[in-house]
Amino acid sequence: MKAMVLERFGEAASAPLRERNLPVPRPERGEILVRVRCCGVCHTDLHTVEGELPGVSLPRIPGHEAVGFVEAMGEGASRFAPGERVGVAWLHEACGTCGFCLSGRENLCTRARFTGYQADGGYAEFMRVPERFAYRLPRDIPDEEAAPMLCSGIIGYRALRRSGIRPGQVLGLYGFGASAHMAIQIARHWGCTVYVFSRGEGHLAHARTLGAAWAGKAGENPPSKLDAAVIFAPAGGLVPEALKALEKGGTVATAGITMTPIPEMEYDDCLYHEKTLTSVANATRKDGEELLRLAAEIPLRPTVRVFPLRDANKALQSLKAGEITGAAVLHV
Repeated sequence: MKAMVLERFGEAASAPLRERNLPVPRPERGEILVRVRCCGVCHTDLHTVEGELPGVSLPRIPGHEAVGFVEAMGEGASRFAPGERVGVAWLHEACGTCGFCLSGRENLCTRARFTGYQADGGYAEFMRVPERFAYRLPRDIPDEEAAPMLCSGIIGYRALRRSGIRPGQVLGLYGFGASAHMAIQIARHWGCTVYVFSRGEGHLAHARTLGAAWAGKAGENPPSKLDAAVIFAPAGGLVPEALKALEKGGTVATAGITMTPIPEMEYDDCLYHEKTLTSVANATRKDGEELLRLAAEIPLRPTVRVFPLRDANKALQSLKAGEITGAAVLHV
């Protein structure tokens, strides 16, 4: 099979992924083999290839927003039928027995493994995955649009839940990439007023087309205080800005897997009056199932730019340069 493989860490500009011909993996007990149709390109992939995340063993095939069809099943696997369309997300597997798993927090499992990070992912023609961690996908959502939902969509949904935003309230979104452009569609479906903060004029224009009531730069004063905010950009300097813009009792949720240092901030301006700062770490299968049901209901429609698999390096370079409106997707 053809695959784009990370053999050494490097800046996206150095094109660190190499096209390789590899044996098709064989599904083990409880696993399915997926023939990949397309795979989303996530900021976490960028952090992975550039060596910014710990615990990545090489060589590794990135990609954790994969859509494909069941090609084969390992011993004991019976959840899906051959040829059935499935989605594969970031959480590759969790132990199911630790305190986190037993309390509905498998996203924090101490023995969890993650797709494209500790297990080979979807930048390839085939991948194998534990069948319990694959998703059935809504029938009417095309492959290329379903792919970014499997991480950017799920994380955006969990971040909204972590922020405590309620229907009719005012929400702030900091950064407007793959996750945020789906989160705004969910928030608007809930009847929220959404203000968007971004450095890029193209991203601000995109936010307006998706229903942002106001769009501007971080540090600018929105029309009113925020009841909740989600920070998608991996910039620690946005944390005090978002907290200052927050109404009393509100919550700021940070949605990235990594972030630059958060600067020192004034207690009175940023945290007093029972403001809350929280983070999002991974997601549970329940989050994914809820997001996919909601996606069919809205309907959620990601904006995508499609690249052929061999151009995975180019997709990562465009992502880093802020040239992607919405989400990048590899067609396999």
